[in-house]
Amino acid sequence: MENNRNKKNSLPSAEKGEKMRTVSVGLNSKTGGLVYSAAAVGVLVFSLIITLIITGAKITQYSDLYWCLNFIASPLAIAAAVGATLAVRKVPFKHIFPVKCHPKYYLIGLLIVFGMFCSLNQINGLILQLFGKEPTEHSIKLTEYIMGLSGGRAVLALLIIAVLPAIFEELLFRGVMLNCCREETGGVKTIFIVGFTFSLMHGNLEQTVYQFIAGCLFAFVAVRSRSILPCILMHFINNALTVFISLLGGWDESGNLSLSAGGNIALIVVGALALAGGIIWLVLDKKSTMPKVEKEVEKNGIKNFFIFASGGIAVFGILWILSAFGVA
Repeated sequence: MENNRNKKNSLPSAEKGEKMRTVSVGLNSKTGGLVYSAAAVGVLVFSLIITLIITGAKITQYSDLYWCLNFIASPLAIAAAVGATLAVRKVPFKHIFPVKCHPKYYLIGLLIVFGMFCSLNQINGLILQLFGKEPTEHSIKLTEYIMGLSGGRAVLALLIIAVLPAIFEELLFRGVMLNCCREETGGVKTIFIVGFTFSLMHGNLEQTVYQFIAGCLFAFVAVRSRSILPCILMHFINNALTVFISLLGGWDESGNLSLSAGGNIALIVVGALALAGGIIWLVLDKKSTMPKVEKEVEKNGIKNFFIFASGGIAVFGILWILSAFGVA
């Protein structure tokens, strides 16, 4: 009797475990690579559509509508790529969009994003100097657009510059790609993979290093917190600060913060301390460390990711090169 009862009790658990394995079968590095390649195709398609709309409707270059259409191309492409990939790979949305986490990670995220914005933004100019480059016309016009924001125009800019990228780019990188890859490649390797692909997708020589650091740190927060929400908040604040500073008249004619030399130094020091504090807090937060995986699995996971992400890496790599030489 006891044996029969044990068998009956064990059956539901076994069936439940089998069901969970079946549901999660697509949650792997192959899916992570595929969604990146799908996003690259989506960006090309939606960019072409936006270009045709701008040309056909004779929309003035660098006007508010021009910027709006250009900024929404990437979020739309990412939404389409994520939706299609999850459907094909049969991955439930809840598996790539975890939300529950301890409130402390929001504070850590605030420290990190404030520290990055205040202490690392200077890297962009140094990169251009290192390569002997000047800001492109597109970059200059974008700076002028942001510096001129006010009233309702600022609300629209906040939506297309901060809200949409924060939601959809986090969904792609710290949602699908991170959660699909980390079980097979390990937490540390996944952080650098996500940072690299995040930076490459933006296709901007000037911001390459900053975007790589941001991509890695956002991924680090996601791994520790096991949630995407702190990253969405960090991404939003990072992008929104440029709009808020414009509203406060905080930019000078060159697009730099209107501060004295001493004020800039103080801001960099405070930002560096905040950034270091947030990173150290994460490093010491041992309770959220992801479980270790075997080296053999890690190798296969990395190989599978790069095989299926190769299309996206090629597309975004070419766009980065074209941008670096001022072609795109």
